Amino acid sequence: MTIHWLAARGRALLFAMLLPMGNPAGVAAEESTVSAATHWVPRGDYRLHVWEKYVGSPAGKPVVVLAHGSATAGKESFDLAVPGRKDYSLMDRFARAGFDVFALDVHGFGRSTHPEGYVTTEGAAEDLDAVVDAVRRERGVARVHVIAWSWATQYAGLFVSAHGDKVDRYVSYAQMHADSPDIVRRRADLELYRSRPWIVVPRDGWKARFRSLTPTEVTEPDAMEAFADAAAAIETRTSTGPQLDMVTRLPMVDPTRIAVPTLMIHGQYDDVADTAGLLPFFVRLPNPDKRYVVIPRAGHMMHLQVGRRAFFDAVMDFLMADAPR
Repeated sequence: MTIHWLAARGRALLFAMLLPMGNPAGVAAEESTVSAATHWVPRGDYRLHVWEKYVGSPAGKPVVVLAHGSATAGKESFDLAVPGRKDYSLMDRFARAGFDVFALDVHGFGRSTHPEGYVTTEGAAEDLDAVVDAVRRERGVARVHVIAWSWATQYAGLFVSAHGDKVDRYVSYAQMHADSPDIVRRRADLELYRSRPWIVVPRDGWKARFRSLTPTEVTEPDAMEAFADAAAAIETRTSTGPQLDMVTRLPMVDPTRIAVPTLMIHGQYDDVADTAGLLPFFVRLPNPDKRYVVIPRAGHMMHLQVGRRAFFDAVMDFLMADAPR
């Protein structure tokens, strides 16, 4: 992997364009057997589904918690099974790299409790807090790594701001801002979001984010079809609460309150994340251990697109920054 770093004078700014070359660093053999387990975490009236994967024993491993966006649940987002392929599950990649990795379903998503009313960003942050506490107790660790994708950068950002003592390193993946092209587009549907807390997304509707501002060659059709199948099967109705929050309340996260080491990362073609909108946020992060990375050949669905290996390399390099070399 070739990394080109650009250091900005007068502040701790790291900017990288990553090009994949060879196998991702630190990843164990592809044939390592990955084990899985289902957990349930109570929070008030809700039961939160948590999916876990690891190789061998989970004991003594560093812990990663994956937080999904506003589309579909944790397992479907991060442990996607693509027929004939073994390289699309982000959870398997982390498990084979030596992590104990968990993916939650926020209430209103996947297998977790579905309320009748709106799902809010603050409620999702409380879900993440409950899951992190449960994982810390179960695995006997003081802190976990948190990787948040899309809308999760908002609820995880709130969580990390309030509970930095529970977080080792934080990855903000595909973070949106108020002037993101996709957020601007969604404002046209504001009255729909205000009038209907739930909608039904047809199967082909789940393919839209692979294509938005992203060239066709960046996405492999088999992965897009597998994601559409998985999302349509588990999300029989979809909450509009996250959309309502994103089109009316951004910015929701104060960067000066995120005190932990932070990686901000997004794809070259992402329709919610771009340097013009996010570098001001990055500069205000107070911890000097911070990185801003753009991955070529990737859009909003980066971990399922051509640039996914470079994405994984960049995240691994960041998470392992404190490990003995």
